[in-house]
Amino acid sequence: MTDSTLRHITVLLDEAVEGLAVRADGCYMDGTFGRGGHSRLILQKLGPGGRLLGFDKDPLAIATGEALAAEDGRFVVVQRSFAELGDEAVVRGISGRVSGILLDLGVSSPQLDDPERGFSFLNDGPLDMRMNPGAGVSAADWIATADEDEIARVMKDYGEERFAKRMARAVVQRRAEQPFTRTADLAKVLTEANPAWEKGKNPATRAFQGIRIYINNELGDLERGLEAALETLEVGGRLVVISFHSLEDRIVKQFMKRQAKGEADKLPRDLPIIPKAFEPRLKLIGKPVYAGEAELKANPRSRSAVMRIAEKLR
Repeated sequence: MTDSTLRHITVLLDEAVEGLAVRADGCYMDGTFGRGGHSRLILQKLGPGGRLLGFDKDPLAIATGEALAAEDGRFVVVQRSFAELGDEAVVRGISGRVSGILLDLGVSSPQLDDPERGFSFLNDGPLDMRMNPGAGVSAADWIATADEDEIARVMKDYGEERFAKRMARAVVQRRAEQPFTRTADLAKVLTEANPAWEKGKNPATRAFQGIRIYINNELGDLERGLEAALETLEVGGRLVVISFHSLEDRIVKQFMKRQAKGEADKLPRDLPIIPKAFEPRLKLIGKPVYAGEAELKANPRSRSAVMRIAEKLR
C-alpha cells in the first residue's frame, strides 16, 4: 500500500492553529508534521516574512514535507524527533525567538492504516512499529529478546493493560516455539490471553499501544520536547499540545501546571522578593479543548483528543 492511498484527517485543525495565535511575521515549529495539515494552515496565515520549521521521524512524512518545502520557501522540514527541537533551534539561530510550537502527539492515520508499518493489530503486516524504520529496534526484535517481566512492564506501564502479566507469559511461551514476525500473529496470542474483553475495543489494543510507545520512546520524547519547547519559545510565544491518551495528557497537564505555578513554595516564606528564577514561566490559556460533534462524526479517531495551550511568560 502506498502512502498516497492513505487518507489522513488532521485532528483539531482550526482550533490548534487558532491556539497558536499566528503572527504574519512570526517563526513557528510544527513538531509533528505528519502529512502537513496543521503546517499548511499555519502557512496560510503567515506573511512573506513568516517562517515554519517542521519535524518528523517518519520518512514518508519527510517526503511530503520536502514537496511542500519545494512549493513554499517559508517552510523547511527536518527528519528529527521534536525532542530535539531545541538543538535544531540553536543550530538555526532561533532559540528563544520562536513564536509558537505545535505538538500533535501519537501515530498518524497513514501509519496506522498501512499494514507494512506494523502498527495495526487489525491488518496483518511486518511487526515493526517504528516511526522511523531506519533507526532503533523493531517490535519483533524487542519481543524476541525481552524477558517476561520487561514485556509485562511495558504493556502495563505504557498500555495500561491490567492483564499484562498473563499476556506477557503467553508471548514468551509462544515465542519459544516460533518467533513473532507478523502483527496478526502477535494480536492473536494477545487476544487469546486476554480474559476480559472490553466492549467496543479490540483485546490487543492496550498491549499494542504499550509496545508502540516503548519502541518509539514516545513519553521520553514528550518530556524532553516540552522542556525544549519552553526554552525555544520567545516571551509571549504559544505552546499547543494535542494528546490522544491519558499517559500523554497527564505529562502535558502536569508540565504546564508546574510551569504556571512557579517554584515560590520552595523559598523561605519570609523572603520579601521572589527571585525571577522561581516565578511562573507559563500562563495557561483557556480550558482543555476537545473535538466537536461534527469532527467526531467525520473522524472517530478524534474522540480521544485533548488539546492544551500555554503562553510563555519569561
